[in-house]
Order: sequence, then C-alpha cells, then structure tokens
Amino acid sequence: MADNLSDTLKKLKITAVDRTEDSLEGCLDCLLQALAQNNMETSEKIQGSGILQLFASLLIPQSSCTAKVANVIAEVAKNEFMRIPCVDAGLISPLVQLLNSKDQEVLLQTGRALGNICYDSRVSLIFKEVVVYQDEGRSAVDQAGGAQIVIDHLRSLCSITDPANEKLLTVFCGMLMNYSNENDSLQAQLINMGVIPTLVKLLGIHCQNAALTEMCLVAFGNLAELESSKEQFASTNIAEELVKLFKKQIEHDKREMIFEVLAPLAENDAIKLQLVEAGLVECLLEIVQQKVDSDKEDDIAELKTASDLMVLLLLGDESMQKLFEGGKGNVFQRVLSWIPSNNHQLQLAGALAIANFARNDGNCIHMVDNGIVEKLMDLLDRHVEDGNVTVQHAALSALRNLAIPVVNKAKMLSAGVTEAVLKFLKSEMPPVQFKLLGTLRMLIDAQAEAAEQLGKNVKLVERLVEWCEAKDHAGVMGESNRLLSALIRHSKSKDVIKTIVQSGGIKHLVTMATSEHVIMQNEALVALALIAALELGTAEKDLENAKLVQILHRLLADERSAPEIKYNSMVLICALMGSESLYKEVQDLAFLDVVSKLRSHENKSVAQQASLTEQRLTVDS
Repeated sequence: MADNLSDTLKKLKITAVDRTEDSLEGCLDCLLQALAQNNMETSEKIQGSGILQLFASLLIPQSSCTAKVANVIAEVAKNEFMRIPCVDAGLISPLVQLLNSKDQEVLLQTGRALGNICYDSRVSLIFKEVVVYQDEGRSAVDQAGGAQIVIDHLRSLCSITDPANEKLLTVFCGMLMNYSNENDSLQAQLINMGVIPTLVKLLGIHCQNAALTEMCLVAFGNLAELESSKEQFASTNIAEELVKLFKKQIEHDKREMIFEVLAPLAENDAIKLQLVEAGLVECLLEIVQQKVDSDKEDDIAELKTASDLMVLLLLGDESMQKLFEGGKGNVFQRVLSWIPSNNHQLQLAGALAIANFARNDGNCIHMVDNGIVEKLMDLLDRHVEDGNVTVQHAALSALRNLAIPVVNKAKMLSAGVTEAVLKFLKSEMPPVQFKLLGTLRMLIDAQAEAAEQLGKNVKLVERLVEWCEAKDHAGVMGESNRLLSALIRHSKSKDVIKTIVQSGGIKHLVTMATSEHVIMQNEALVALALIAALELGTAEKDLENAKLVQILHRLLADERSAPEIKYNSMVLICALMGSESLYKEVQDLAFLDVVSKLRSHENKSVAQQASLTEQRLTVDS
C-alpha cells in the first residue's frame, strides 16, 4: 500500500504537468482509495510530497478530473493539520472559482472541500501570553467572495427536491455554517447577504430530508445568537416552520436541537408572538405533562427547557396578554396548576409565569381576586426551611408585581402577605433579600397602618439597617434604604421614627440623600423632613453625626441637583431650625448666600421656597 502510494504521488507529479487526463484520473482514484483506507497517514504523505501546490493548477472547470481533485482536497481537509497547508498552497481561490461551475458533482466536491478547510481552521499565535486566533481558511474564502456565490446557489436550487440536489444543498449549508461558526463578523455578513429567508424557505420545502433539516437548524442556532438576525427572522415564517417541525419530532435529540434555535429567537418580542400564534405553547404544555413524573435525565432536562421557554414567551407584552385571555385562558389555568406541584422546576416556572402575567394592573387585580395570592403564600410556606432559593425568589417576584395596583394592597395585607414574606427575613441570599424588600415596599405604599406596624417591628428595622451596609450587593442596599424611608413616609409615625433612630438607621437615610438616583435622594429628604418635624429631639445627635447640614449645603450649591432636590432640601433646612445645635451649623455655613441665589431659579416652586427659606434664615438670625 505504502509503495503504491509513493508511486502514485510520483506519477501524479508528472501527469499534473503533462495533463494526461486518463493517467491523472487513475492517480486520483488511487489517492481516493488510499484516503478511504487511512486518511491521516495518506494525508501526511500527500503533504510531505509537495503535491498540494500542484492541485491549484488542476482545479480547472474544463477538466473531467476536476471533481476528483476537489474530492481529494475535501478528504485531506478532514484533518486539522492539513487545513492551513491547503490555504498556503493557494487552493482557495481556484476552488471558489469552481463554485461557478454548472456541473453538480464539481459543485458538491468543491463545497465539501471549502467547508472542510473552513472547519475551525484557526492557527493560534501567542503574543505576550495572549492567544490570537487567525481564521486562515475563512479569511481566504471571504476575500475570494465564496459566501455570496454559495448563497446564490441556495436561492436558485432551493425548490428542487431530487436527492442529488438535496445532498448539494446540505453540503452548501454545511459550508456556510463552518465558514461563519463563532465568528460574529462573518455571521453578520451572511445576514446582510440575505441568507436567513433562504434558509427558512429551505427548511419549509425540504423538511422531510433529515440531513438538510439538521444543517438548517444548526445554521439557525449560530445566526440566532446575533441581535441583528432577529429582525430578519421575524420577517419570515420561521416560527410556523419550527413549530411544524417540532410537532413531528419524537426523538429527544432532535427536539433539543429545535429548542436551541427557539430559545435565542424567543428573546425577540415579535417572534414570541409568532411562536404563540403558531401553537408552540400547546407543544410545550404537552411536553410538561408527559415528562413531569419521569426521573430520566433526558426527560428532566426537557421539562426544564420546555417550562423555561414557556416563561420566556410570557416576557413579551402581546404574547403574554394573548395567553392570559382575561384570566380564563387554558394556558393560564395550566400554569396555575404548576404552583402546587411537587416538582421544583414547575413551581419555579409557575411562579415566574405569574410574575410575568402580573405586568399590568388589570391582570394583577383579576389574579388577586381569584385567589393567586393564597397559592403563592402556600408555595412560599413550603420553602421556608432550607427551601429552594430560586422558587423563593420567583414567588416573591410574583407577589411584588401583584402588590403594585393600589386596590390590591389592602387585600394582600388582609391575606397575611407581610407575615408570609417576613419569614424570609433571616435569608442570607441577596436575590431573596432584594425581592423581599421590594414586596414589602410595594405593600406599604400609601398604607399608613401597615407601614406603622412594620416600622415598629424592631427585628425588621435592625435587619434593614444591617442590609443598608451590604456594599457587595448594591440592589439590596438600595432597596433597604428605600424601605427604611418608606416606613417613615407612609406611616408618619413618631414610634416608627424612634425605632429607626434606636436601630441606627438615621445615618443611612442621610447617606441616601446623596444617592446618584434622584428618586432615592427625594425619598430620603422627605423622610428626613418628617423626622425633623415629628421627632427632631430624638434624632438630633444622629443627624449631626451624619453631617446632614453640610450635605444639604452641598445639594443646594450644586447646579446639577434636580429642582425637587433643591426644594426638599430647603424644606428640611427650615425644619432643622428647631434644633439649636443644627441651626448653629446652618448659620456657620452661610446658607443665606446659596438660598438667595435660588430665588431666581427657573422652577417656580424652587424660587418660592427659596424666598420662604431666606425669610426664615433672616428672621432667625
């Protein structure tokens, strides 16, 4: 075998120069036979013989041997070590030229050759310990304009369904996939060339051909990750085709492949709605029903994928509302049944789905009136001790959203939601802490009695003060400050203020007044003004230590401060004058200069408050 191969390679060198067709064909047949028996060893010998360089001159459209030369290149390029040598031998340009051939076999073998050369043909260069990848094969195909020719072929051959044509289409799809895989700029290039509508059309026409269908799905999976692809996908009937294909699949692997395309596509709101209208939700619900009691690994994975995708579809406003159907829809009812389930994945998906349905007042009011709060509280109860953190987080998210409409607050408070939520006060998980705080803040909004009750809860207030220092978790820190302020603003209670002062909360409210978020600054200033008006004596020392007066001076002097911040800072200054020590600080900092400038402020409320504050400062001095 080895001797025959050596002889063939020597003979091929001579015949390649002489261009004797018969001899050349015999040599190529021998090479193909040797490659079929031991591809790697034969490829090494081909590389060592220097024959690759001669192949470029043999890739000519008019030769009867061209398809076999391309076939040999396709076979040797199956080996990673041969791909760069193929590029270096100058084979890309003549191969791309052959894509203009009318011969189906030449096109097939050329597509294979280019696809194999492009397959992860990366040479890694190390510069100062940074690995840089150069896509040699892909760059060469790009420069030679190979992608556009292949896309044009896909368009023109798309409707022909004979087996030989489908094989060619599969090879061309594979070539484009290898060409653009994990390369954003090349994927964007294909999208700009209009490859997406062509591939969608291919999928529709050739859905009976497993190999071609699979290749289309892999190509979709690659392209769908790119944000720029979503708009093109949305303008096709991809949703309809994928759902149609999904319904036919029995095998787990095939369904998984479709899921991998659906997940990135479903991030787009227009496609969400298309998928819902195409009947994907019914397919997902069926999978959940089939797999819920199974303990097989594949079934558990598929249940998770199906329920996660269901939740994702509900993130679109239109798709969510379509599935809600006024709270009477079959989908909504089925999702409700997941919450009392014993399956953690379904509990999680059910709670997240409710949180997504609870994105407008009408839905929230309907759900609260129809007993969803009790279901969520029961779910939380099952996860108090050593519970599932993701389920806790999801259920609290749903309760928070449901508490937004004004009419729901009293109903949820009566149902005992605060007590249910406070059971998680000991949680050390920031995502749970964050949602717990948000839920309580929503519940007490304009609910004086509830705010007072919570504000006098020493354990809660002490925990809030502790979380106000959670610098590693900005969300928890921000929400703790906001709830602390909300307890004062909504209760207007002296007892609540005393509890917060005793727990060391004042310094955090003062710091909150310097937040980068205007809404938080404002909430802090209003709460501090109430403290000054109701319990200045109790809070005086803490306000001094927190340097409140200096901060107010800074806020008023800063031109970037919002009008409402300037207004509330002056209201607070006036309130602080009841304290001898704080008033002395106000005098020492020459507030009069800063305030008098604000009398000409463009905002009328600020200008009026500046005049009032100036009068107070002048009279009291």
